Order: sequence, then C-alpha cells, then structure tokens
Amino acid sequence: MHKTLPLALLAATALSVPALADETSAWRLFIGDHTAPEVTALDLETGAAIATFPLASPASLYTTDGAVFAVQGAANQVSAIDAGIAVDDHGDHGDIEITAPSLIEPVLTGEKPAHFVEHDGKVAMFFDGSGLVSLFTAHDWAHDGELATTELDSGTAHHGVAIPWGDYTLVSTADADNEKKPRLGLNVLDANGDQVGETYPCPDLHGEASSGNLAVVGCGDGLLLVSGSDTPKIAKLDYAGLPDGKVTTLIGGQGLQYFLGNYGADKLVIIDPTEAEPYRLIDLPARRVHFVTDPVRPKFAYIFTEDGQLRQLDVLKGEITRSVTITEPYSMDGEWSLPRPRLAVAGDVIAVTDPLAGKVHLVDAQSFEITRALSVEGLPYTIVAVGGSGTVH
Repeated sequence: MHKTLPLALLAATALSVPALADETSAWRLFIGDHTAPEVTALDLETGAAIATFPLASPASLYTTDGAVFAVQGAANQVSAIDAGIAVDDHGDHGDIEITAPSLIEPVLTGEKPAHFVEHDGKVAMFFDGSGLVSLFTAHDWAHDGELATTELDSGTAHHGVAIPWGDYTLVSTADADNEKKPRLGLNVLDANGDQVGETYPCPDLHGEASSGNLAVVGCGDGLLLVSGSDTPKIAKLDYAGLPDGKVTTLIGGQGLQYFLGNYGADKLVIIDPTEAEPYRLIDLPARRVHFVTDPVRPKFAYIFTEDGQLRQLDVLKGEITRSVTITEPYSMDGEWSLPRPRLAVAGDVIAVTDPLAGKVHLVDAQSFEITRALSVEGLPYTIVAVGGSGTVH
C-alpha cells in the first residue's frame, strides 16, 4: 500500500503521544437527535452535557477546522457551531484554547441541502432541490462569523455532489430532461462557474472522499480518480477483479493514503489507486451499519454491524482483527433512515451512539473494551468528535 505522511497524520500522531506535564487534552462529542431538531455537546472526560443547540430540523453532522456543521435538509438550512476547542500549532508545540461551544448566528439557506464536502479548508455545499452549490471557508464562518459564499450551478436539481479542488470545483451533472434526474457524470467548473473540458462519464454517481492528494468518486461502472495540484486530472478506474456491484459510500484514510467503501450490504472494499491491483474485498460477518477511519491509528478502521458488534479492520492486512458487542442487534431491514448507531473517533476513544437505548457507548481504542456509557436524552443518532491536545497558557 502506498504510504504518505500528510499534515493530518502529523496532527494525529501528536494527539497519540502521552501528554507532557504542562499539556492538556480536551474532546467534545456533538450528537444530533434522530427526531428532535437539536444538537447536544458532551464533554468526553466527564460525560456531562455542556450545551444543547436548537435547530430547525434534525441534522446530519460534519466537522472540520474545529467546527461542527449541521445540515438540515428538511428545513432548507445549514448551521455552524464553534466547538470551543482550538489548537494553534507552533511547530515544536501546540497551544490549546478551551471555551464554551456556541451556535453561530449566520445561517446558510438553500433548497434541500444534502452533501457537505470539505477539501483544503474550502467547503462545497450541494443543494439537491435546486442543483446549486455554495462555496465557503469553514474557518471564516464558524470562528469569525463571516459567511461569504460563491454560488455555482450544476445545471439542474438532482441528488448531487460538489468537491472543491483549488481554484476549481468538481460538480455532478444529471439528465435535466428525465423526471428522475439520473446522475450522468462529473464536470470541472472554474472560478467563474464555466465548464472546463469534457464531462467525465459516471453513471449512478454517488459517494466521494479524499485522502492525501487524491480524491475518488463512486460510479456504477467504477471510480473516478481525481489528482493534480492545479487543474484536476480525472481518470476512470473500473471495478476489475470485483464481483458485480458498486461503491456508493466512500471515506478516505488519514495518515495512510487509501479509501474505504461499501460494496453490497455485507462487504467493504479497501482501495489503493496506486497499486496494480487496487481493490481488496472484505467480507463482513453481518450487514454493515456504519464505518469510519481512525485519524490517530491510521492503519485501523471501525465497522458497526447489525448484530450489535463493533469491529476493527486492519487496512494493511485487509483483515478484521478484533470485535466487541456494543448494543442489541439493529437490523438493516426496513427504511434506510431508521435510527441506527453511528461512530466517531475522539482521540483514544471510539464513540458509538445507541439511539434506542438513549446512550453513547465509549470504547477504548487500545484495549477494544467498553469503558463507559453516557446517557443522552431522546434518540442520540448522528455524532462527530472535536478536540486535541496542547499547552494552556
């Protein structure tokens, strides 16, 4: 497997080193309820609820640059939350500042926001109801309260995605004349919103991720591989060697350059586009519910399966190496939107929401044992973690 050491790994490695006497660590969990329009912030060390932020509808949660973004598709808006933990890198050490989390006043509005994609500090928010894209800087909005956006148009309303790429934006395109608006491919738009070059075919486009200096987009007939430090270079990587199927959800490795995607209900695929045989198929003992990569221990990813177990995947070996039972079974039968567990990694802790029990289970990443269960009112569902280590002055 091709290995790189981007800044994400350096930061993650710093978090894994035992704290010095004058250092402190702080982590917060932000949890979205399945049915209530709110996000609750928990202190990881004490388990106490720090704050509950009202929203306009239940939200999908994303995190970048020490902030949390709540995408409220049913309410046609996106909210930003300053997580209140900021680590300032000084090279030989980092300074940490801990303040109360706060809901930022400006709200981004648009018709049916769906995919939130960050790359190199810039965010692209795709609005399914209009096909429009809003570009903004995460830090300026969440920490300075300044929401300045650039608007692009994909051409038609559809369930799409946009990826910031330097001075360019990669935007999905769909058949405007078809009532179902099937996704056809990917366009490259310049800063003015004008298309650059051809449309890159990608039937049934769904799922994207970045890792190191690469990005991939899922298609029905393979993956689009994006590279290049200036104008993006796009190539098709077909599913050679894999059984019939396709990838629809992708996440990128942090510290190691690879991608992890679903491949059917009970399989995952490890993807390294730099290898002659880029795919390694992983059979799961039960259908997957959710999966994440570990930014602190780069060779591991974690999968929650419908039998209630959390499983550790060693992506270098391509093997499930450990498992622990966390919850009662959560069947994947029924609607995709039913309340089911979600995962987040907070330093040396893996957090697992348990909506039907009203809990968040905490698993030690080293021993792979449950250490605590935090009670949360309602149906704790979506979850992200924000934190780090540094010197307090």
